Amino acid sequence: MITIGVLSDTHLIQADKWFSKKAQQCFADADIILHAGDLTSLSVLEPFAGKTIHAVHGNMCSPQTRKILPVSKIFTVGNFRIALIHGAGYMHNIEDRLYDAFAPVDCIVYGHTHRPVCQRYGPTLMVNPGSFTATGTYAIITVEQNSIKARIYSIGDLL
Repeated sequence: MITIGVLSDTHLIQADKWFSKKAQQCFADADIILHAGDLTSLSVLEPFAGKTIHAVHGNMCSPQTRKILPVSKIFTVGNFRIALIHGAGYMHNIEDRLYDAFAPVDCIVYGHTHRPVCQRYGPTLMVNPGSFTATGTYAIITVEQNSIKARIYSIGDLL
């Protein structure tokens, strides 16, 4: 099994102590980290050193971050293709528009709305972790040989 930690919309200039501690707690067992944009600064990825990281920029990212990170990407984990995008510009009917833009993929991970989503859109798993810092939510995706599943969690659930 491969475990993927998913966060978005952190809107931080740097990884402060609170963020670093919570990120390490939430994603301790994650093999891969996905950040679906609006991380603002690349330093937000520092608490995930040693893990495989996939990140895209969002509409609130610094110019330097926008130069380094792509607007979207598609990659493979196990037997599944995953699309990662922030989602700015797809506001109305966002899932319809993302599906049209990326299908056929097995999972589309997006952010921007700050609203957690974990549901199937036809054959495609749609995951929006919400905002790690505003709504206090994140997602964990698990990939096994024949399945890809996700669940939304709240930082407030941590002991």
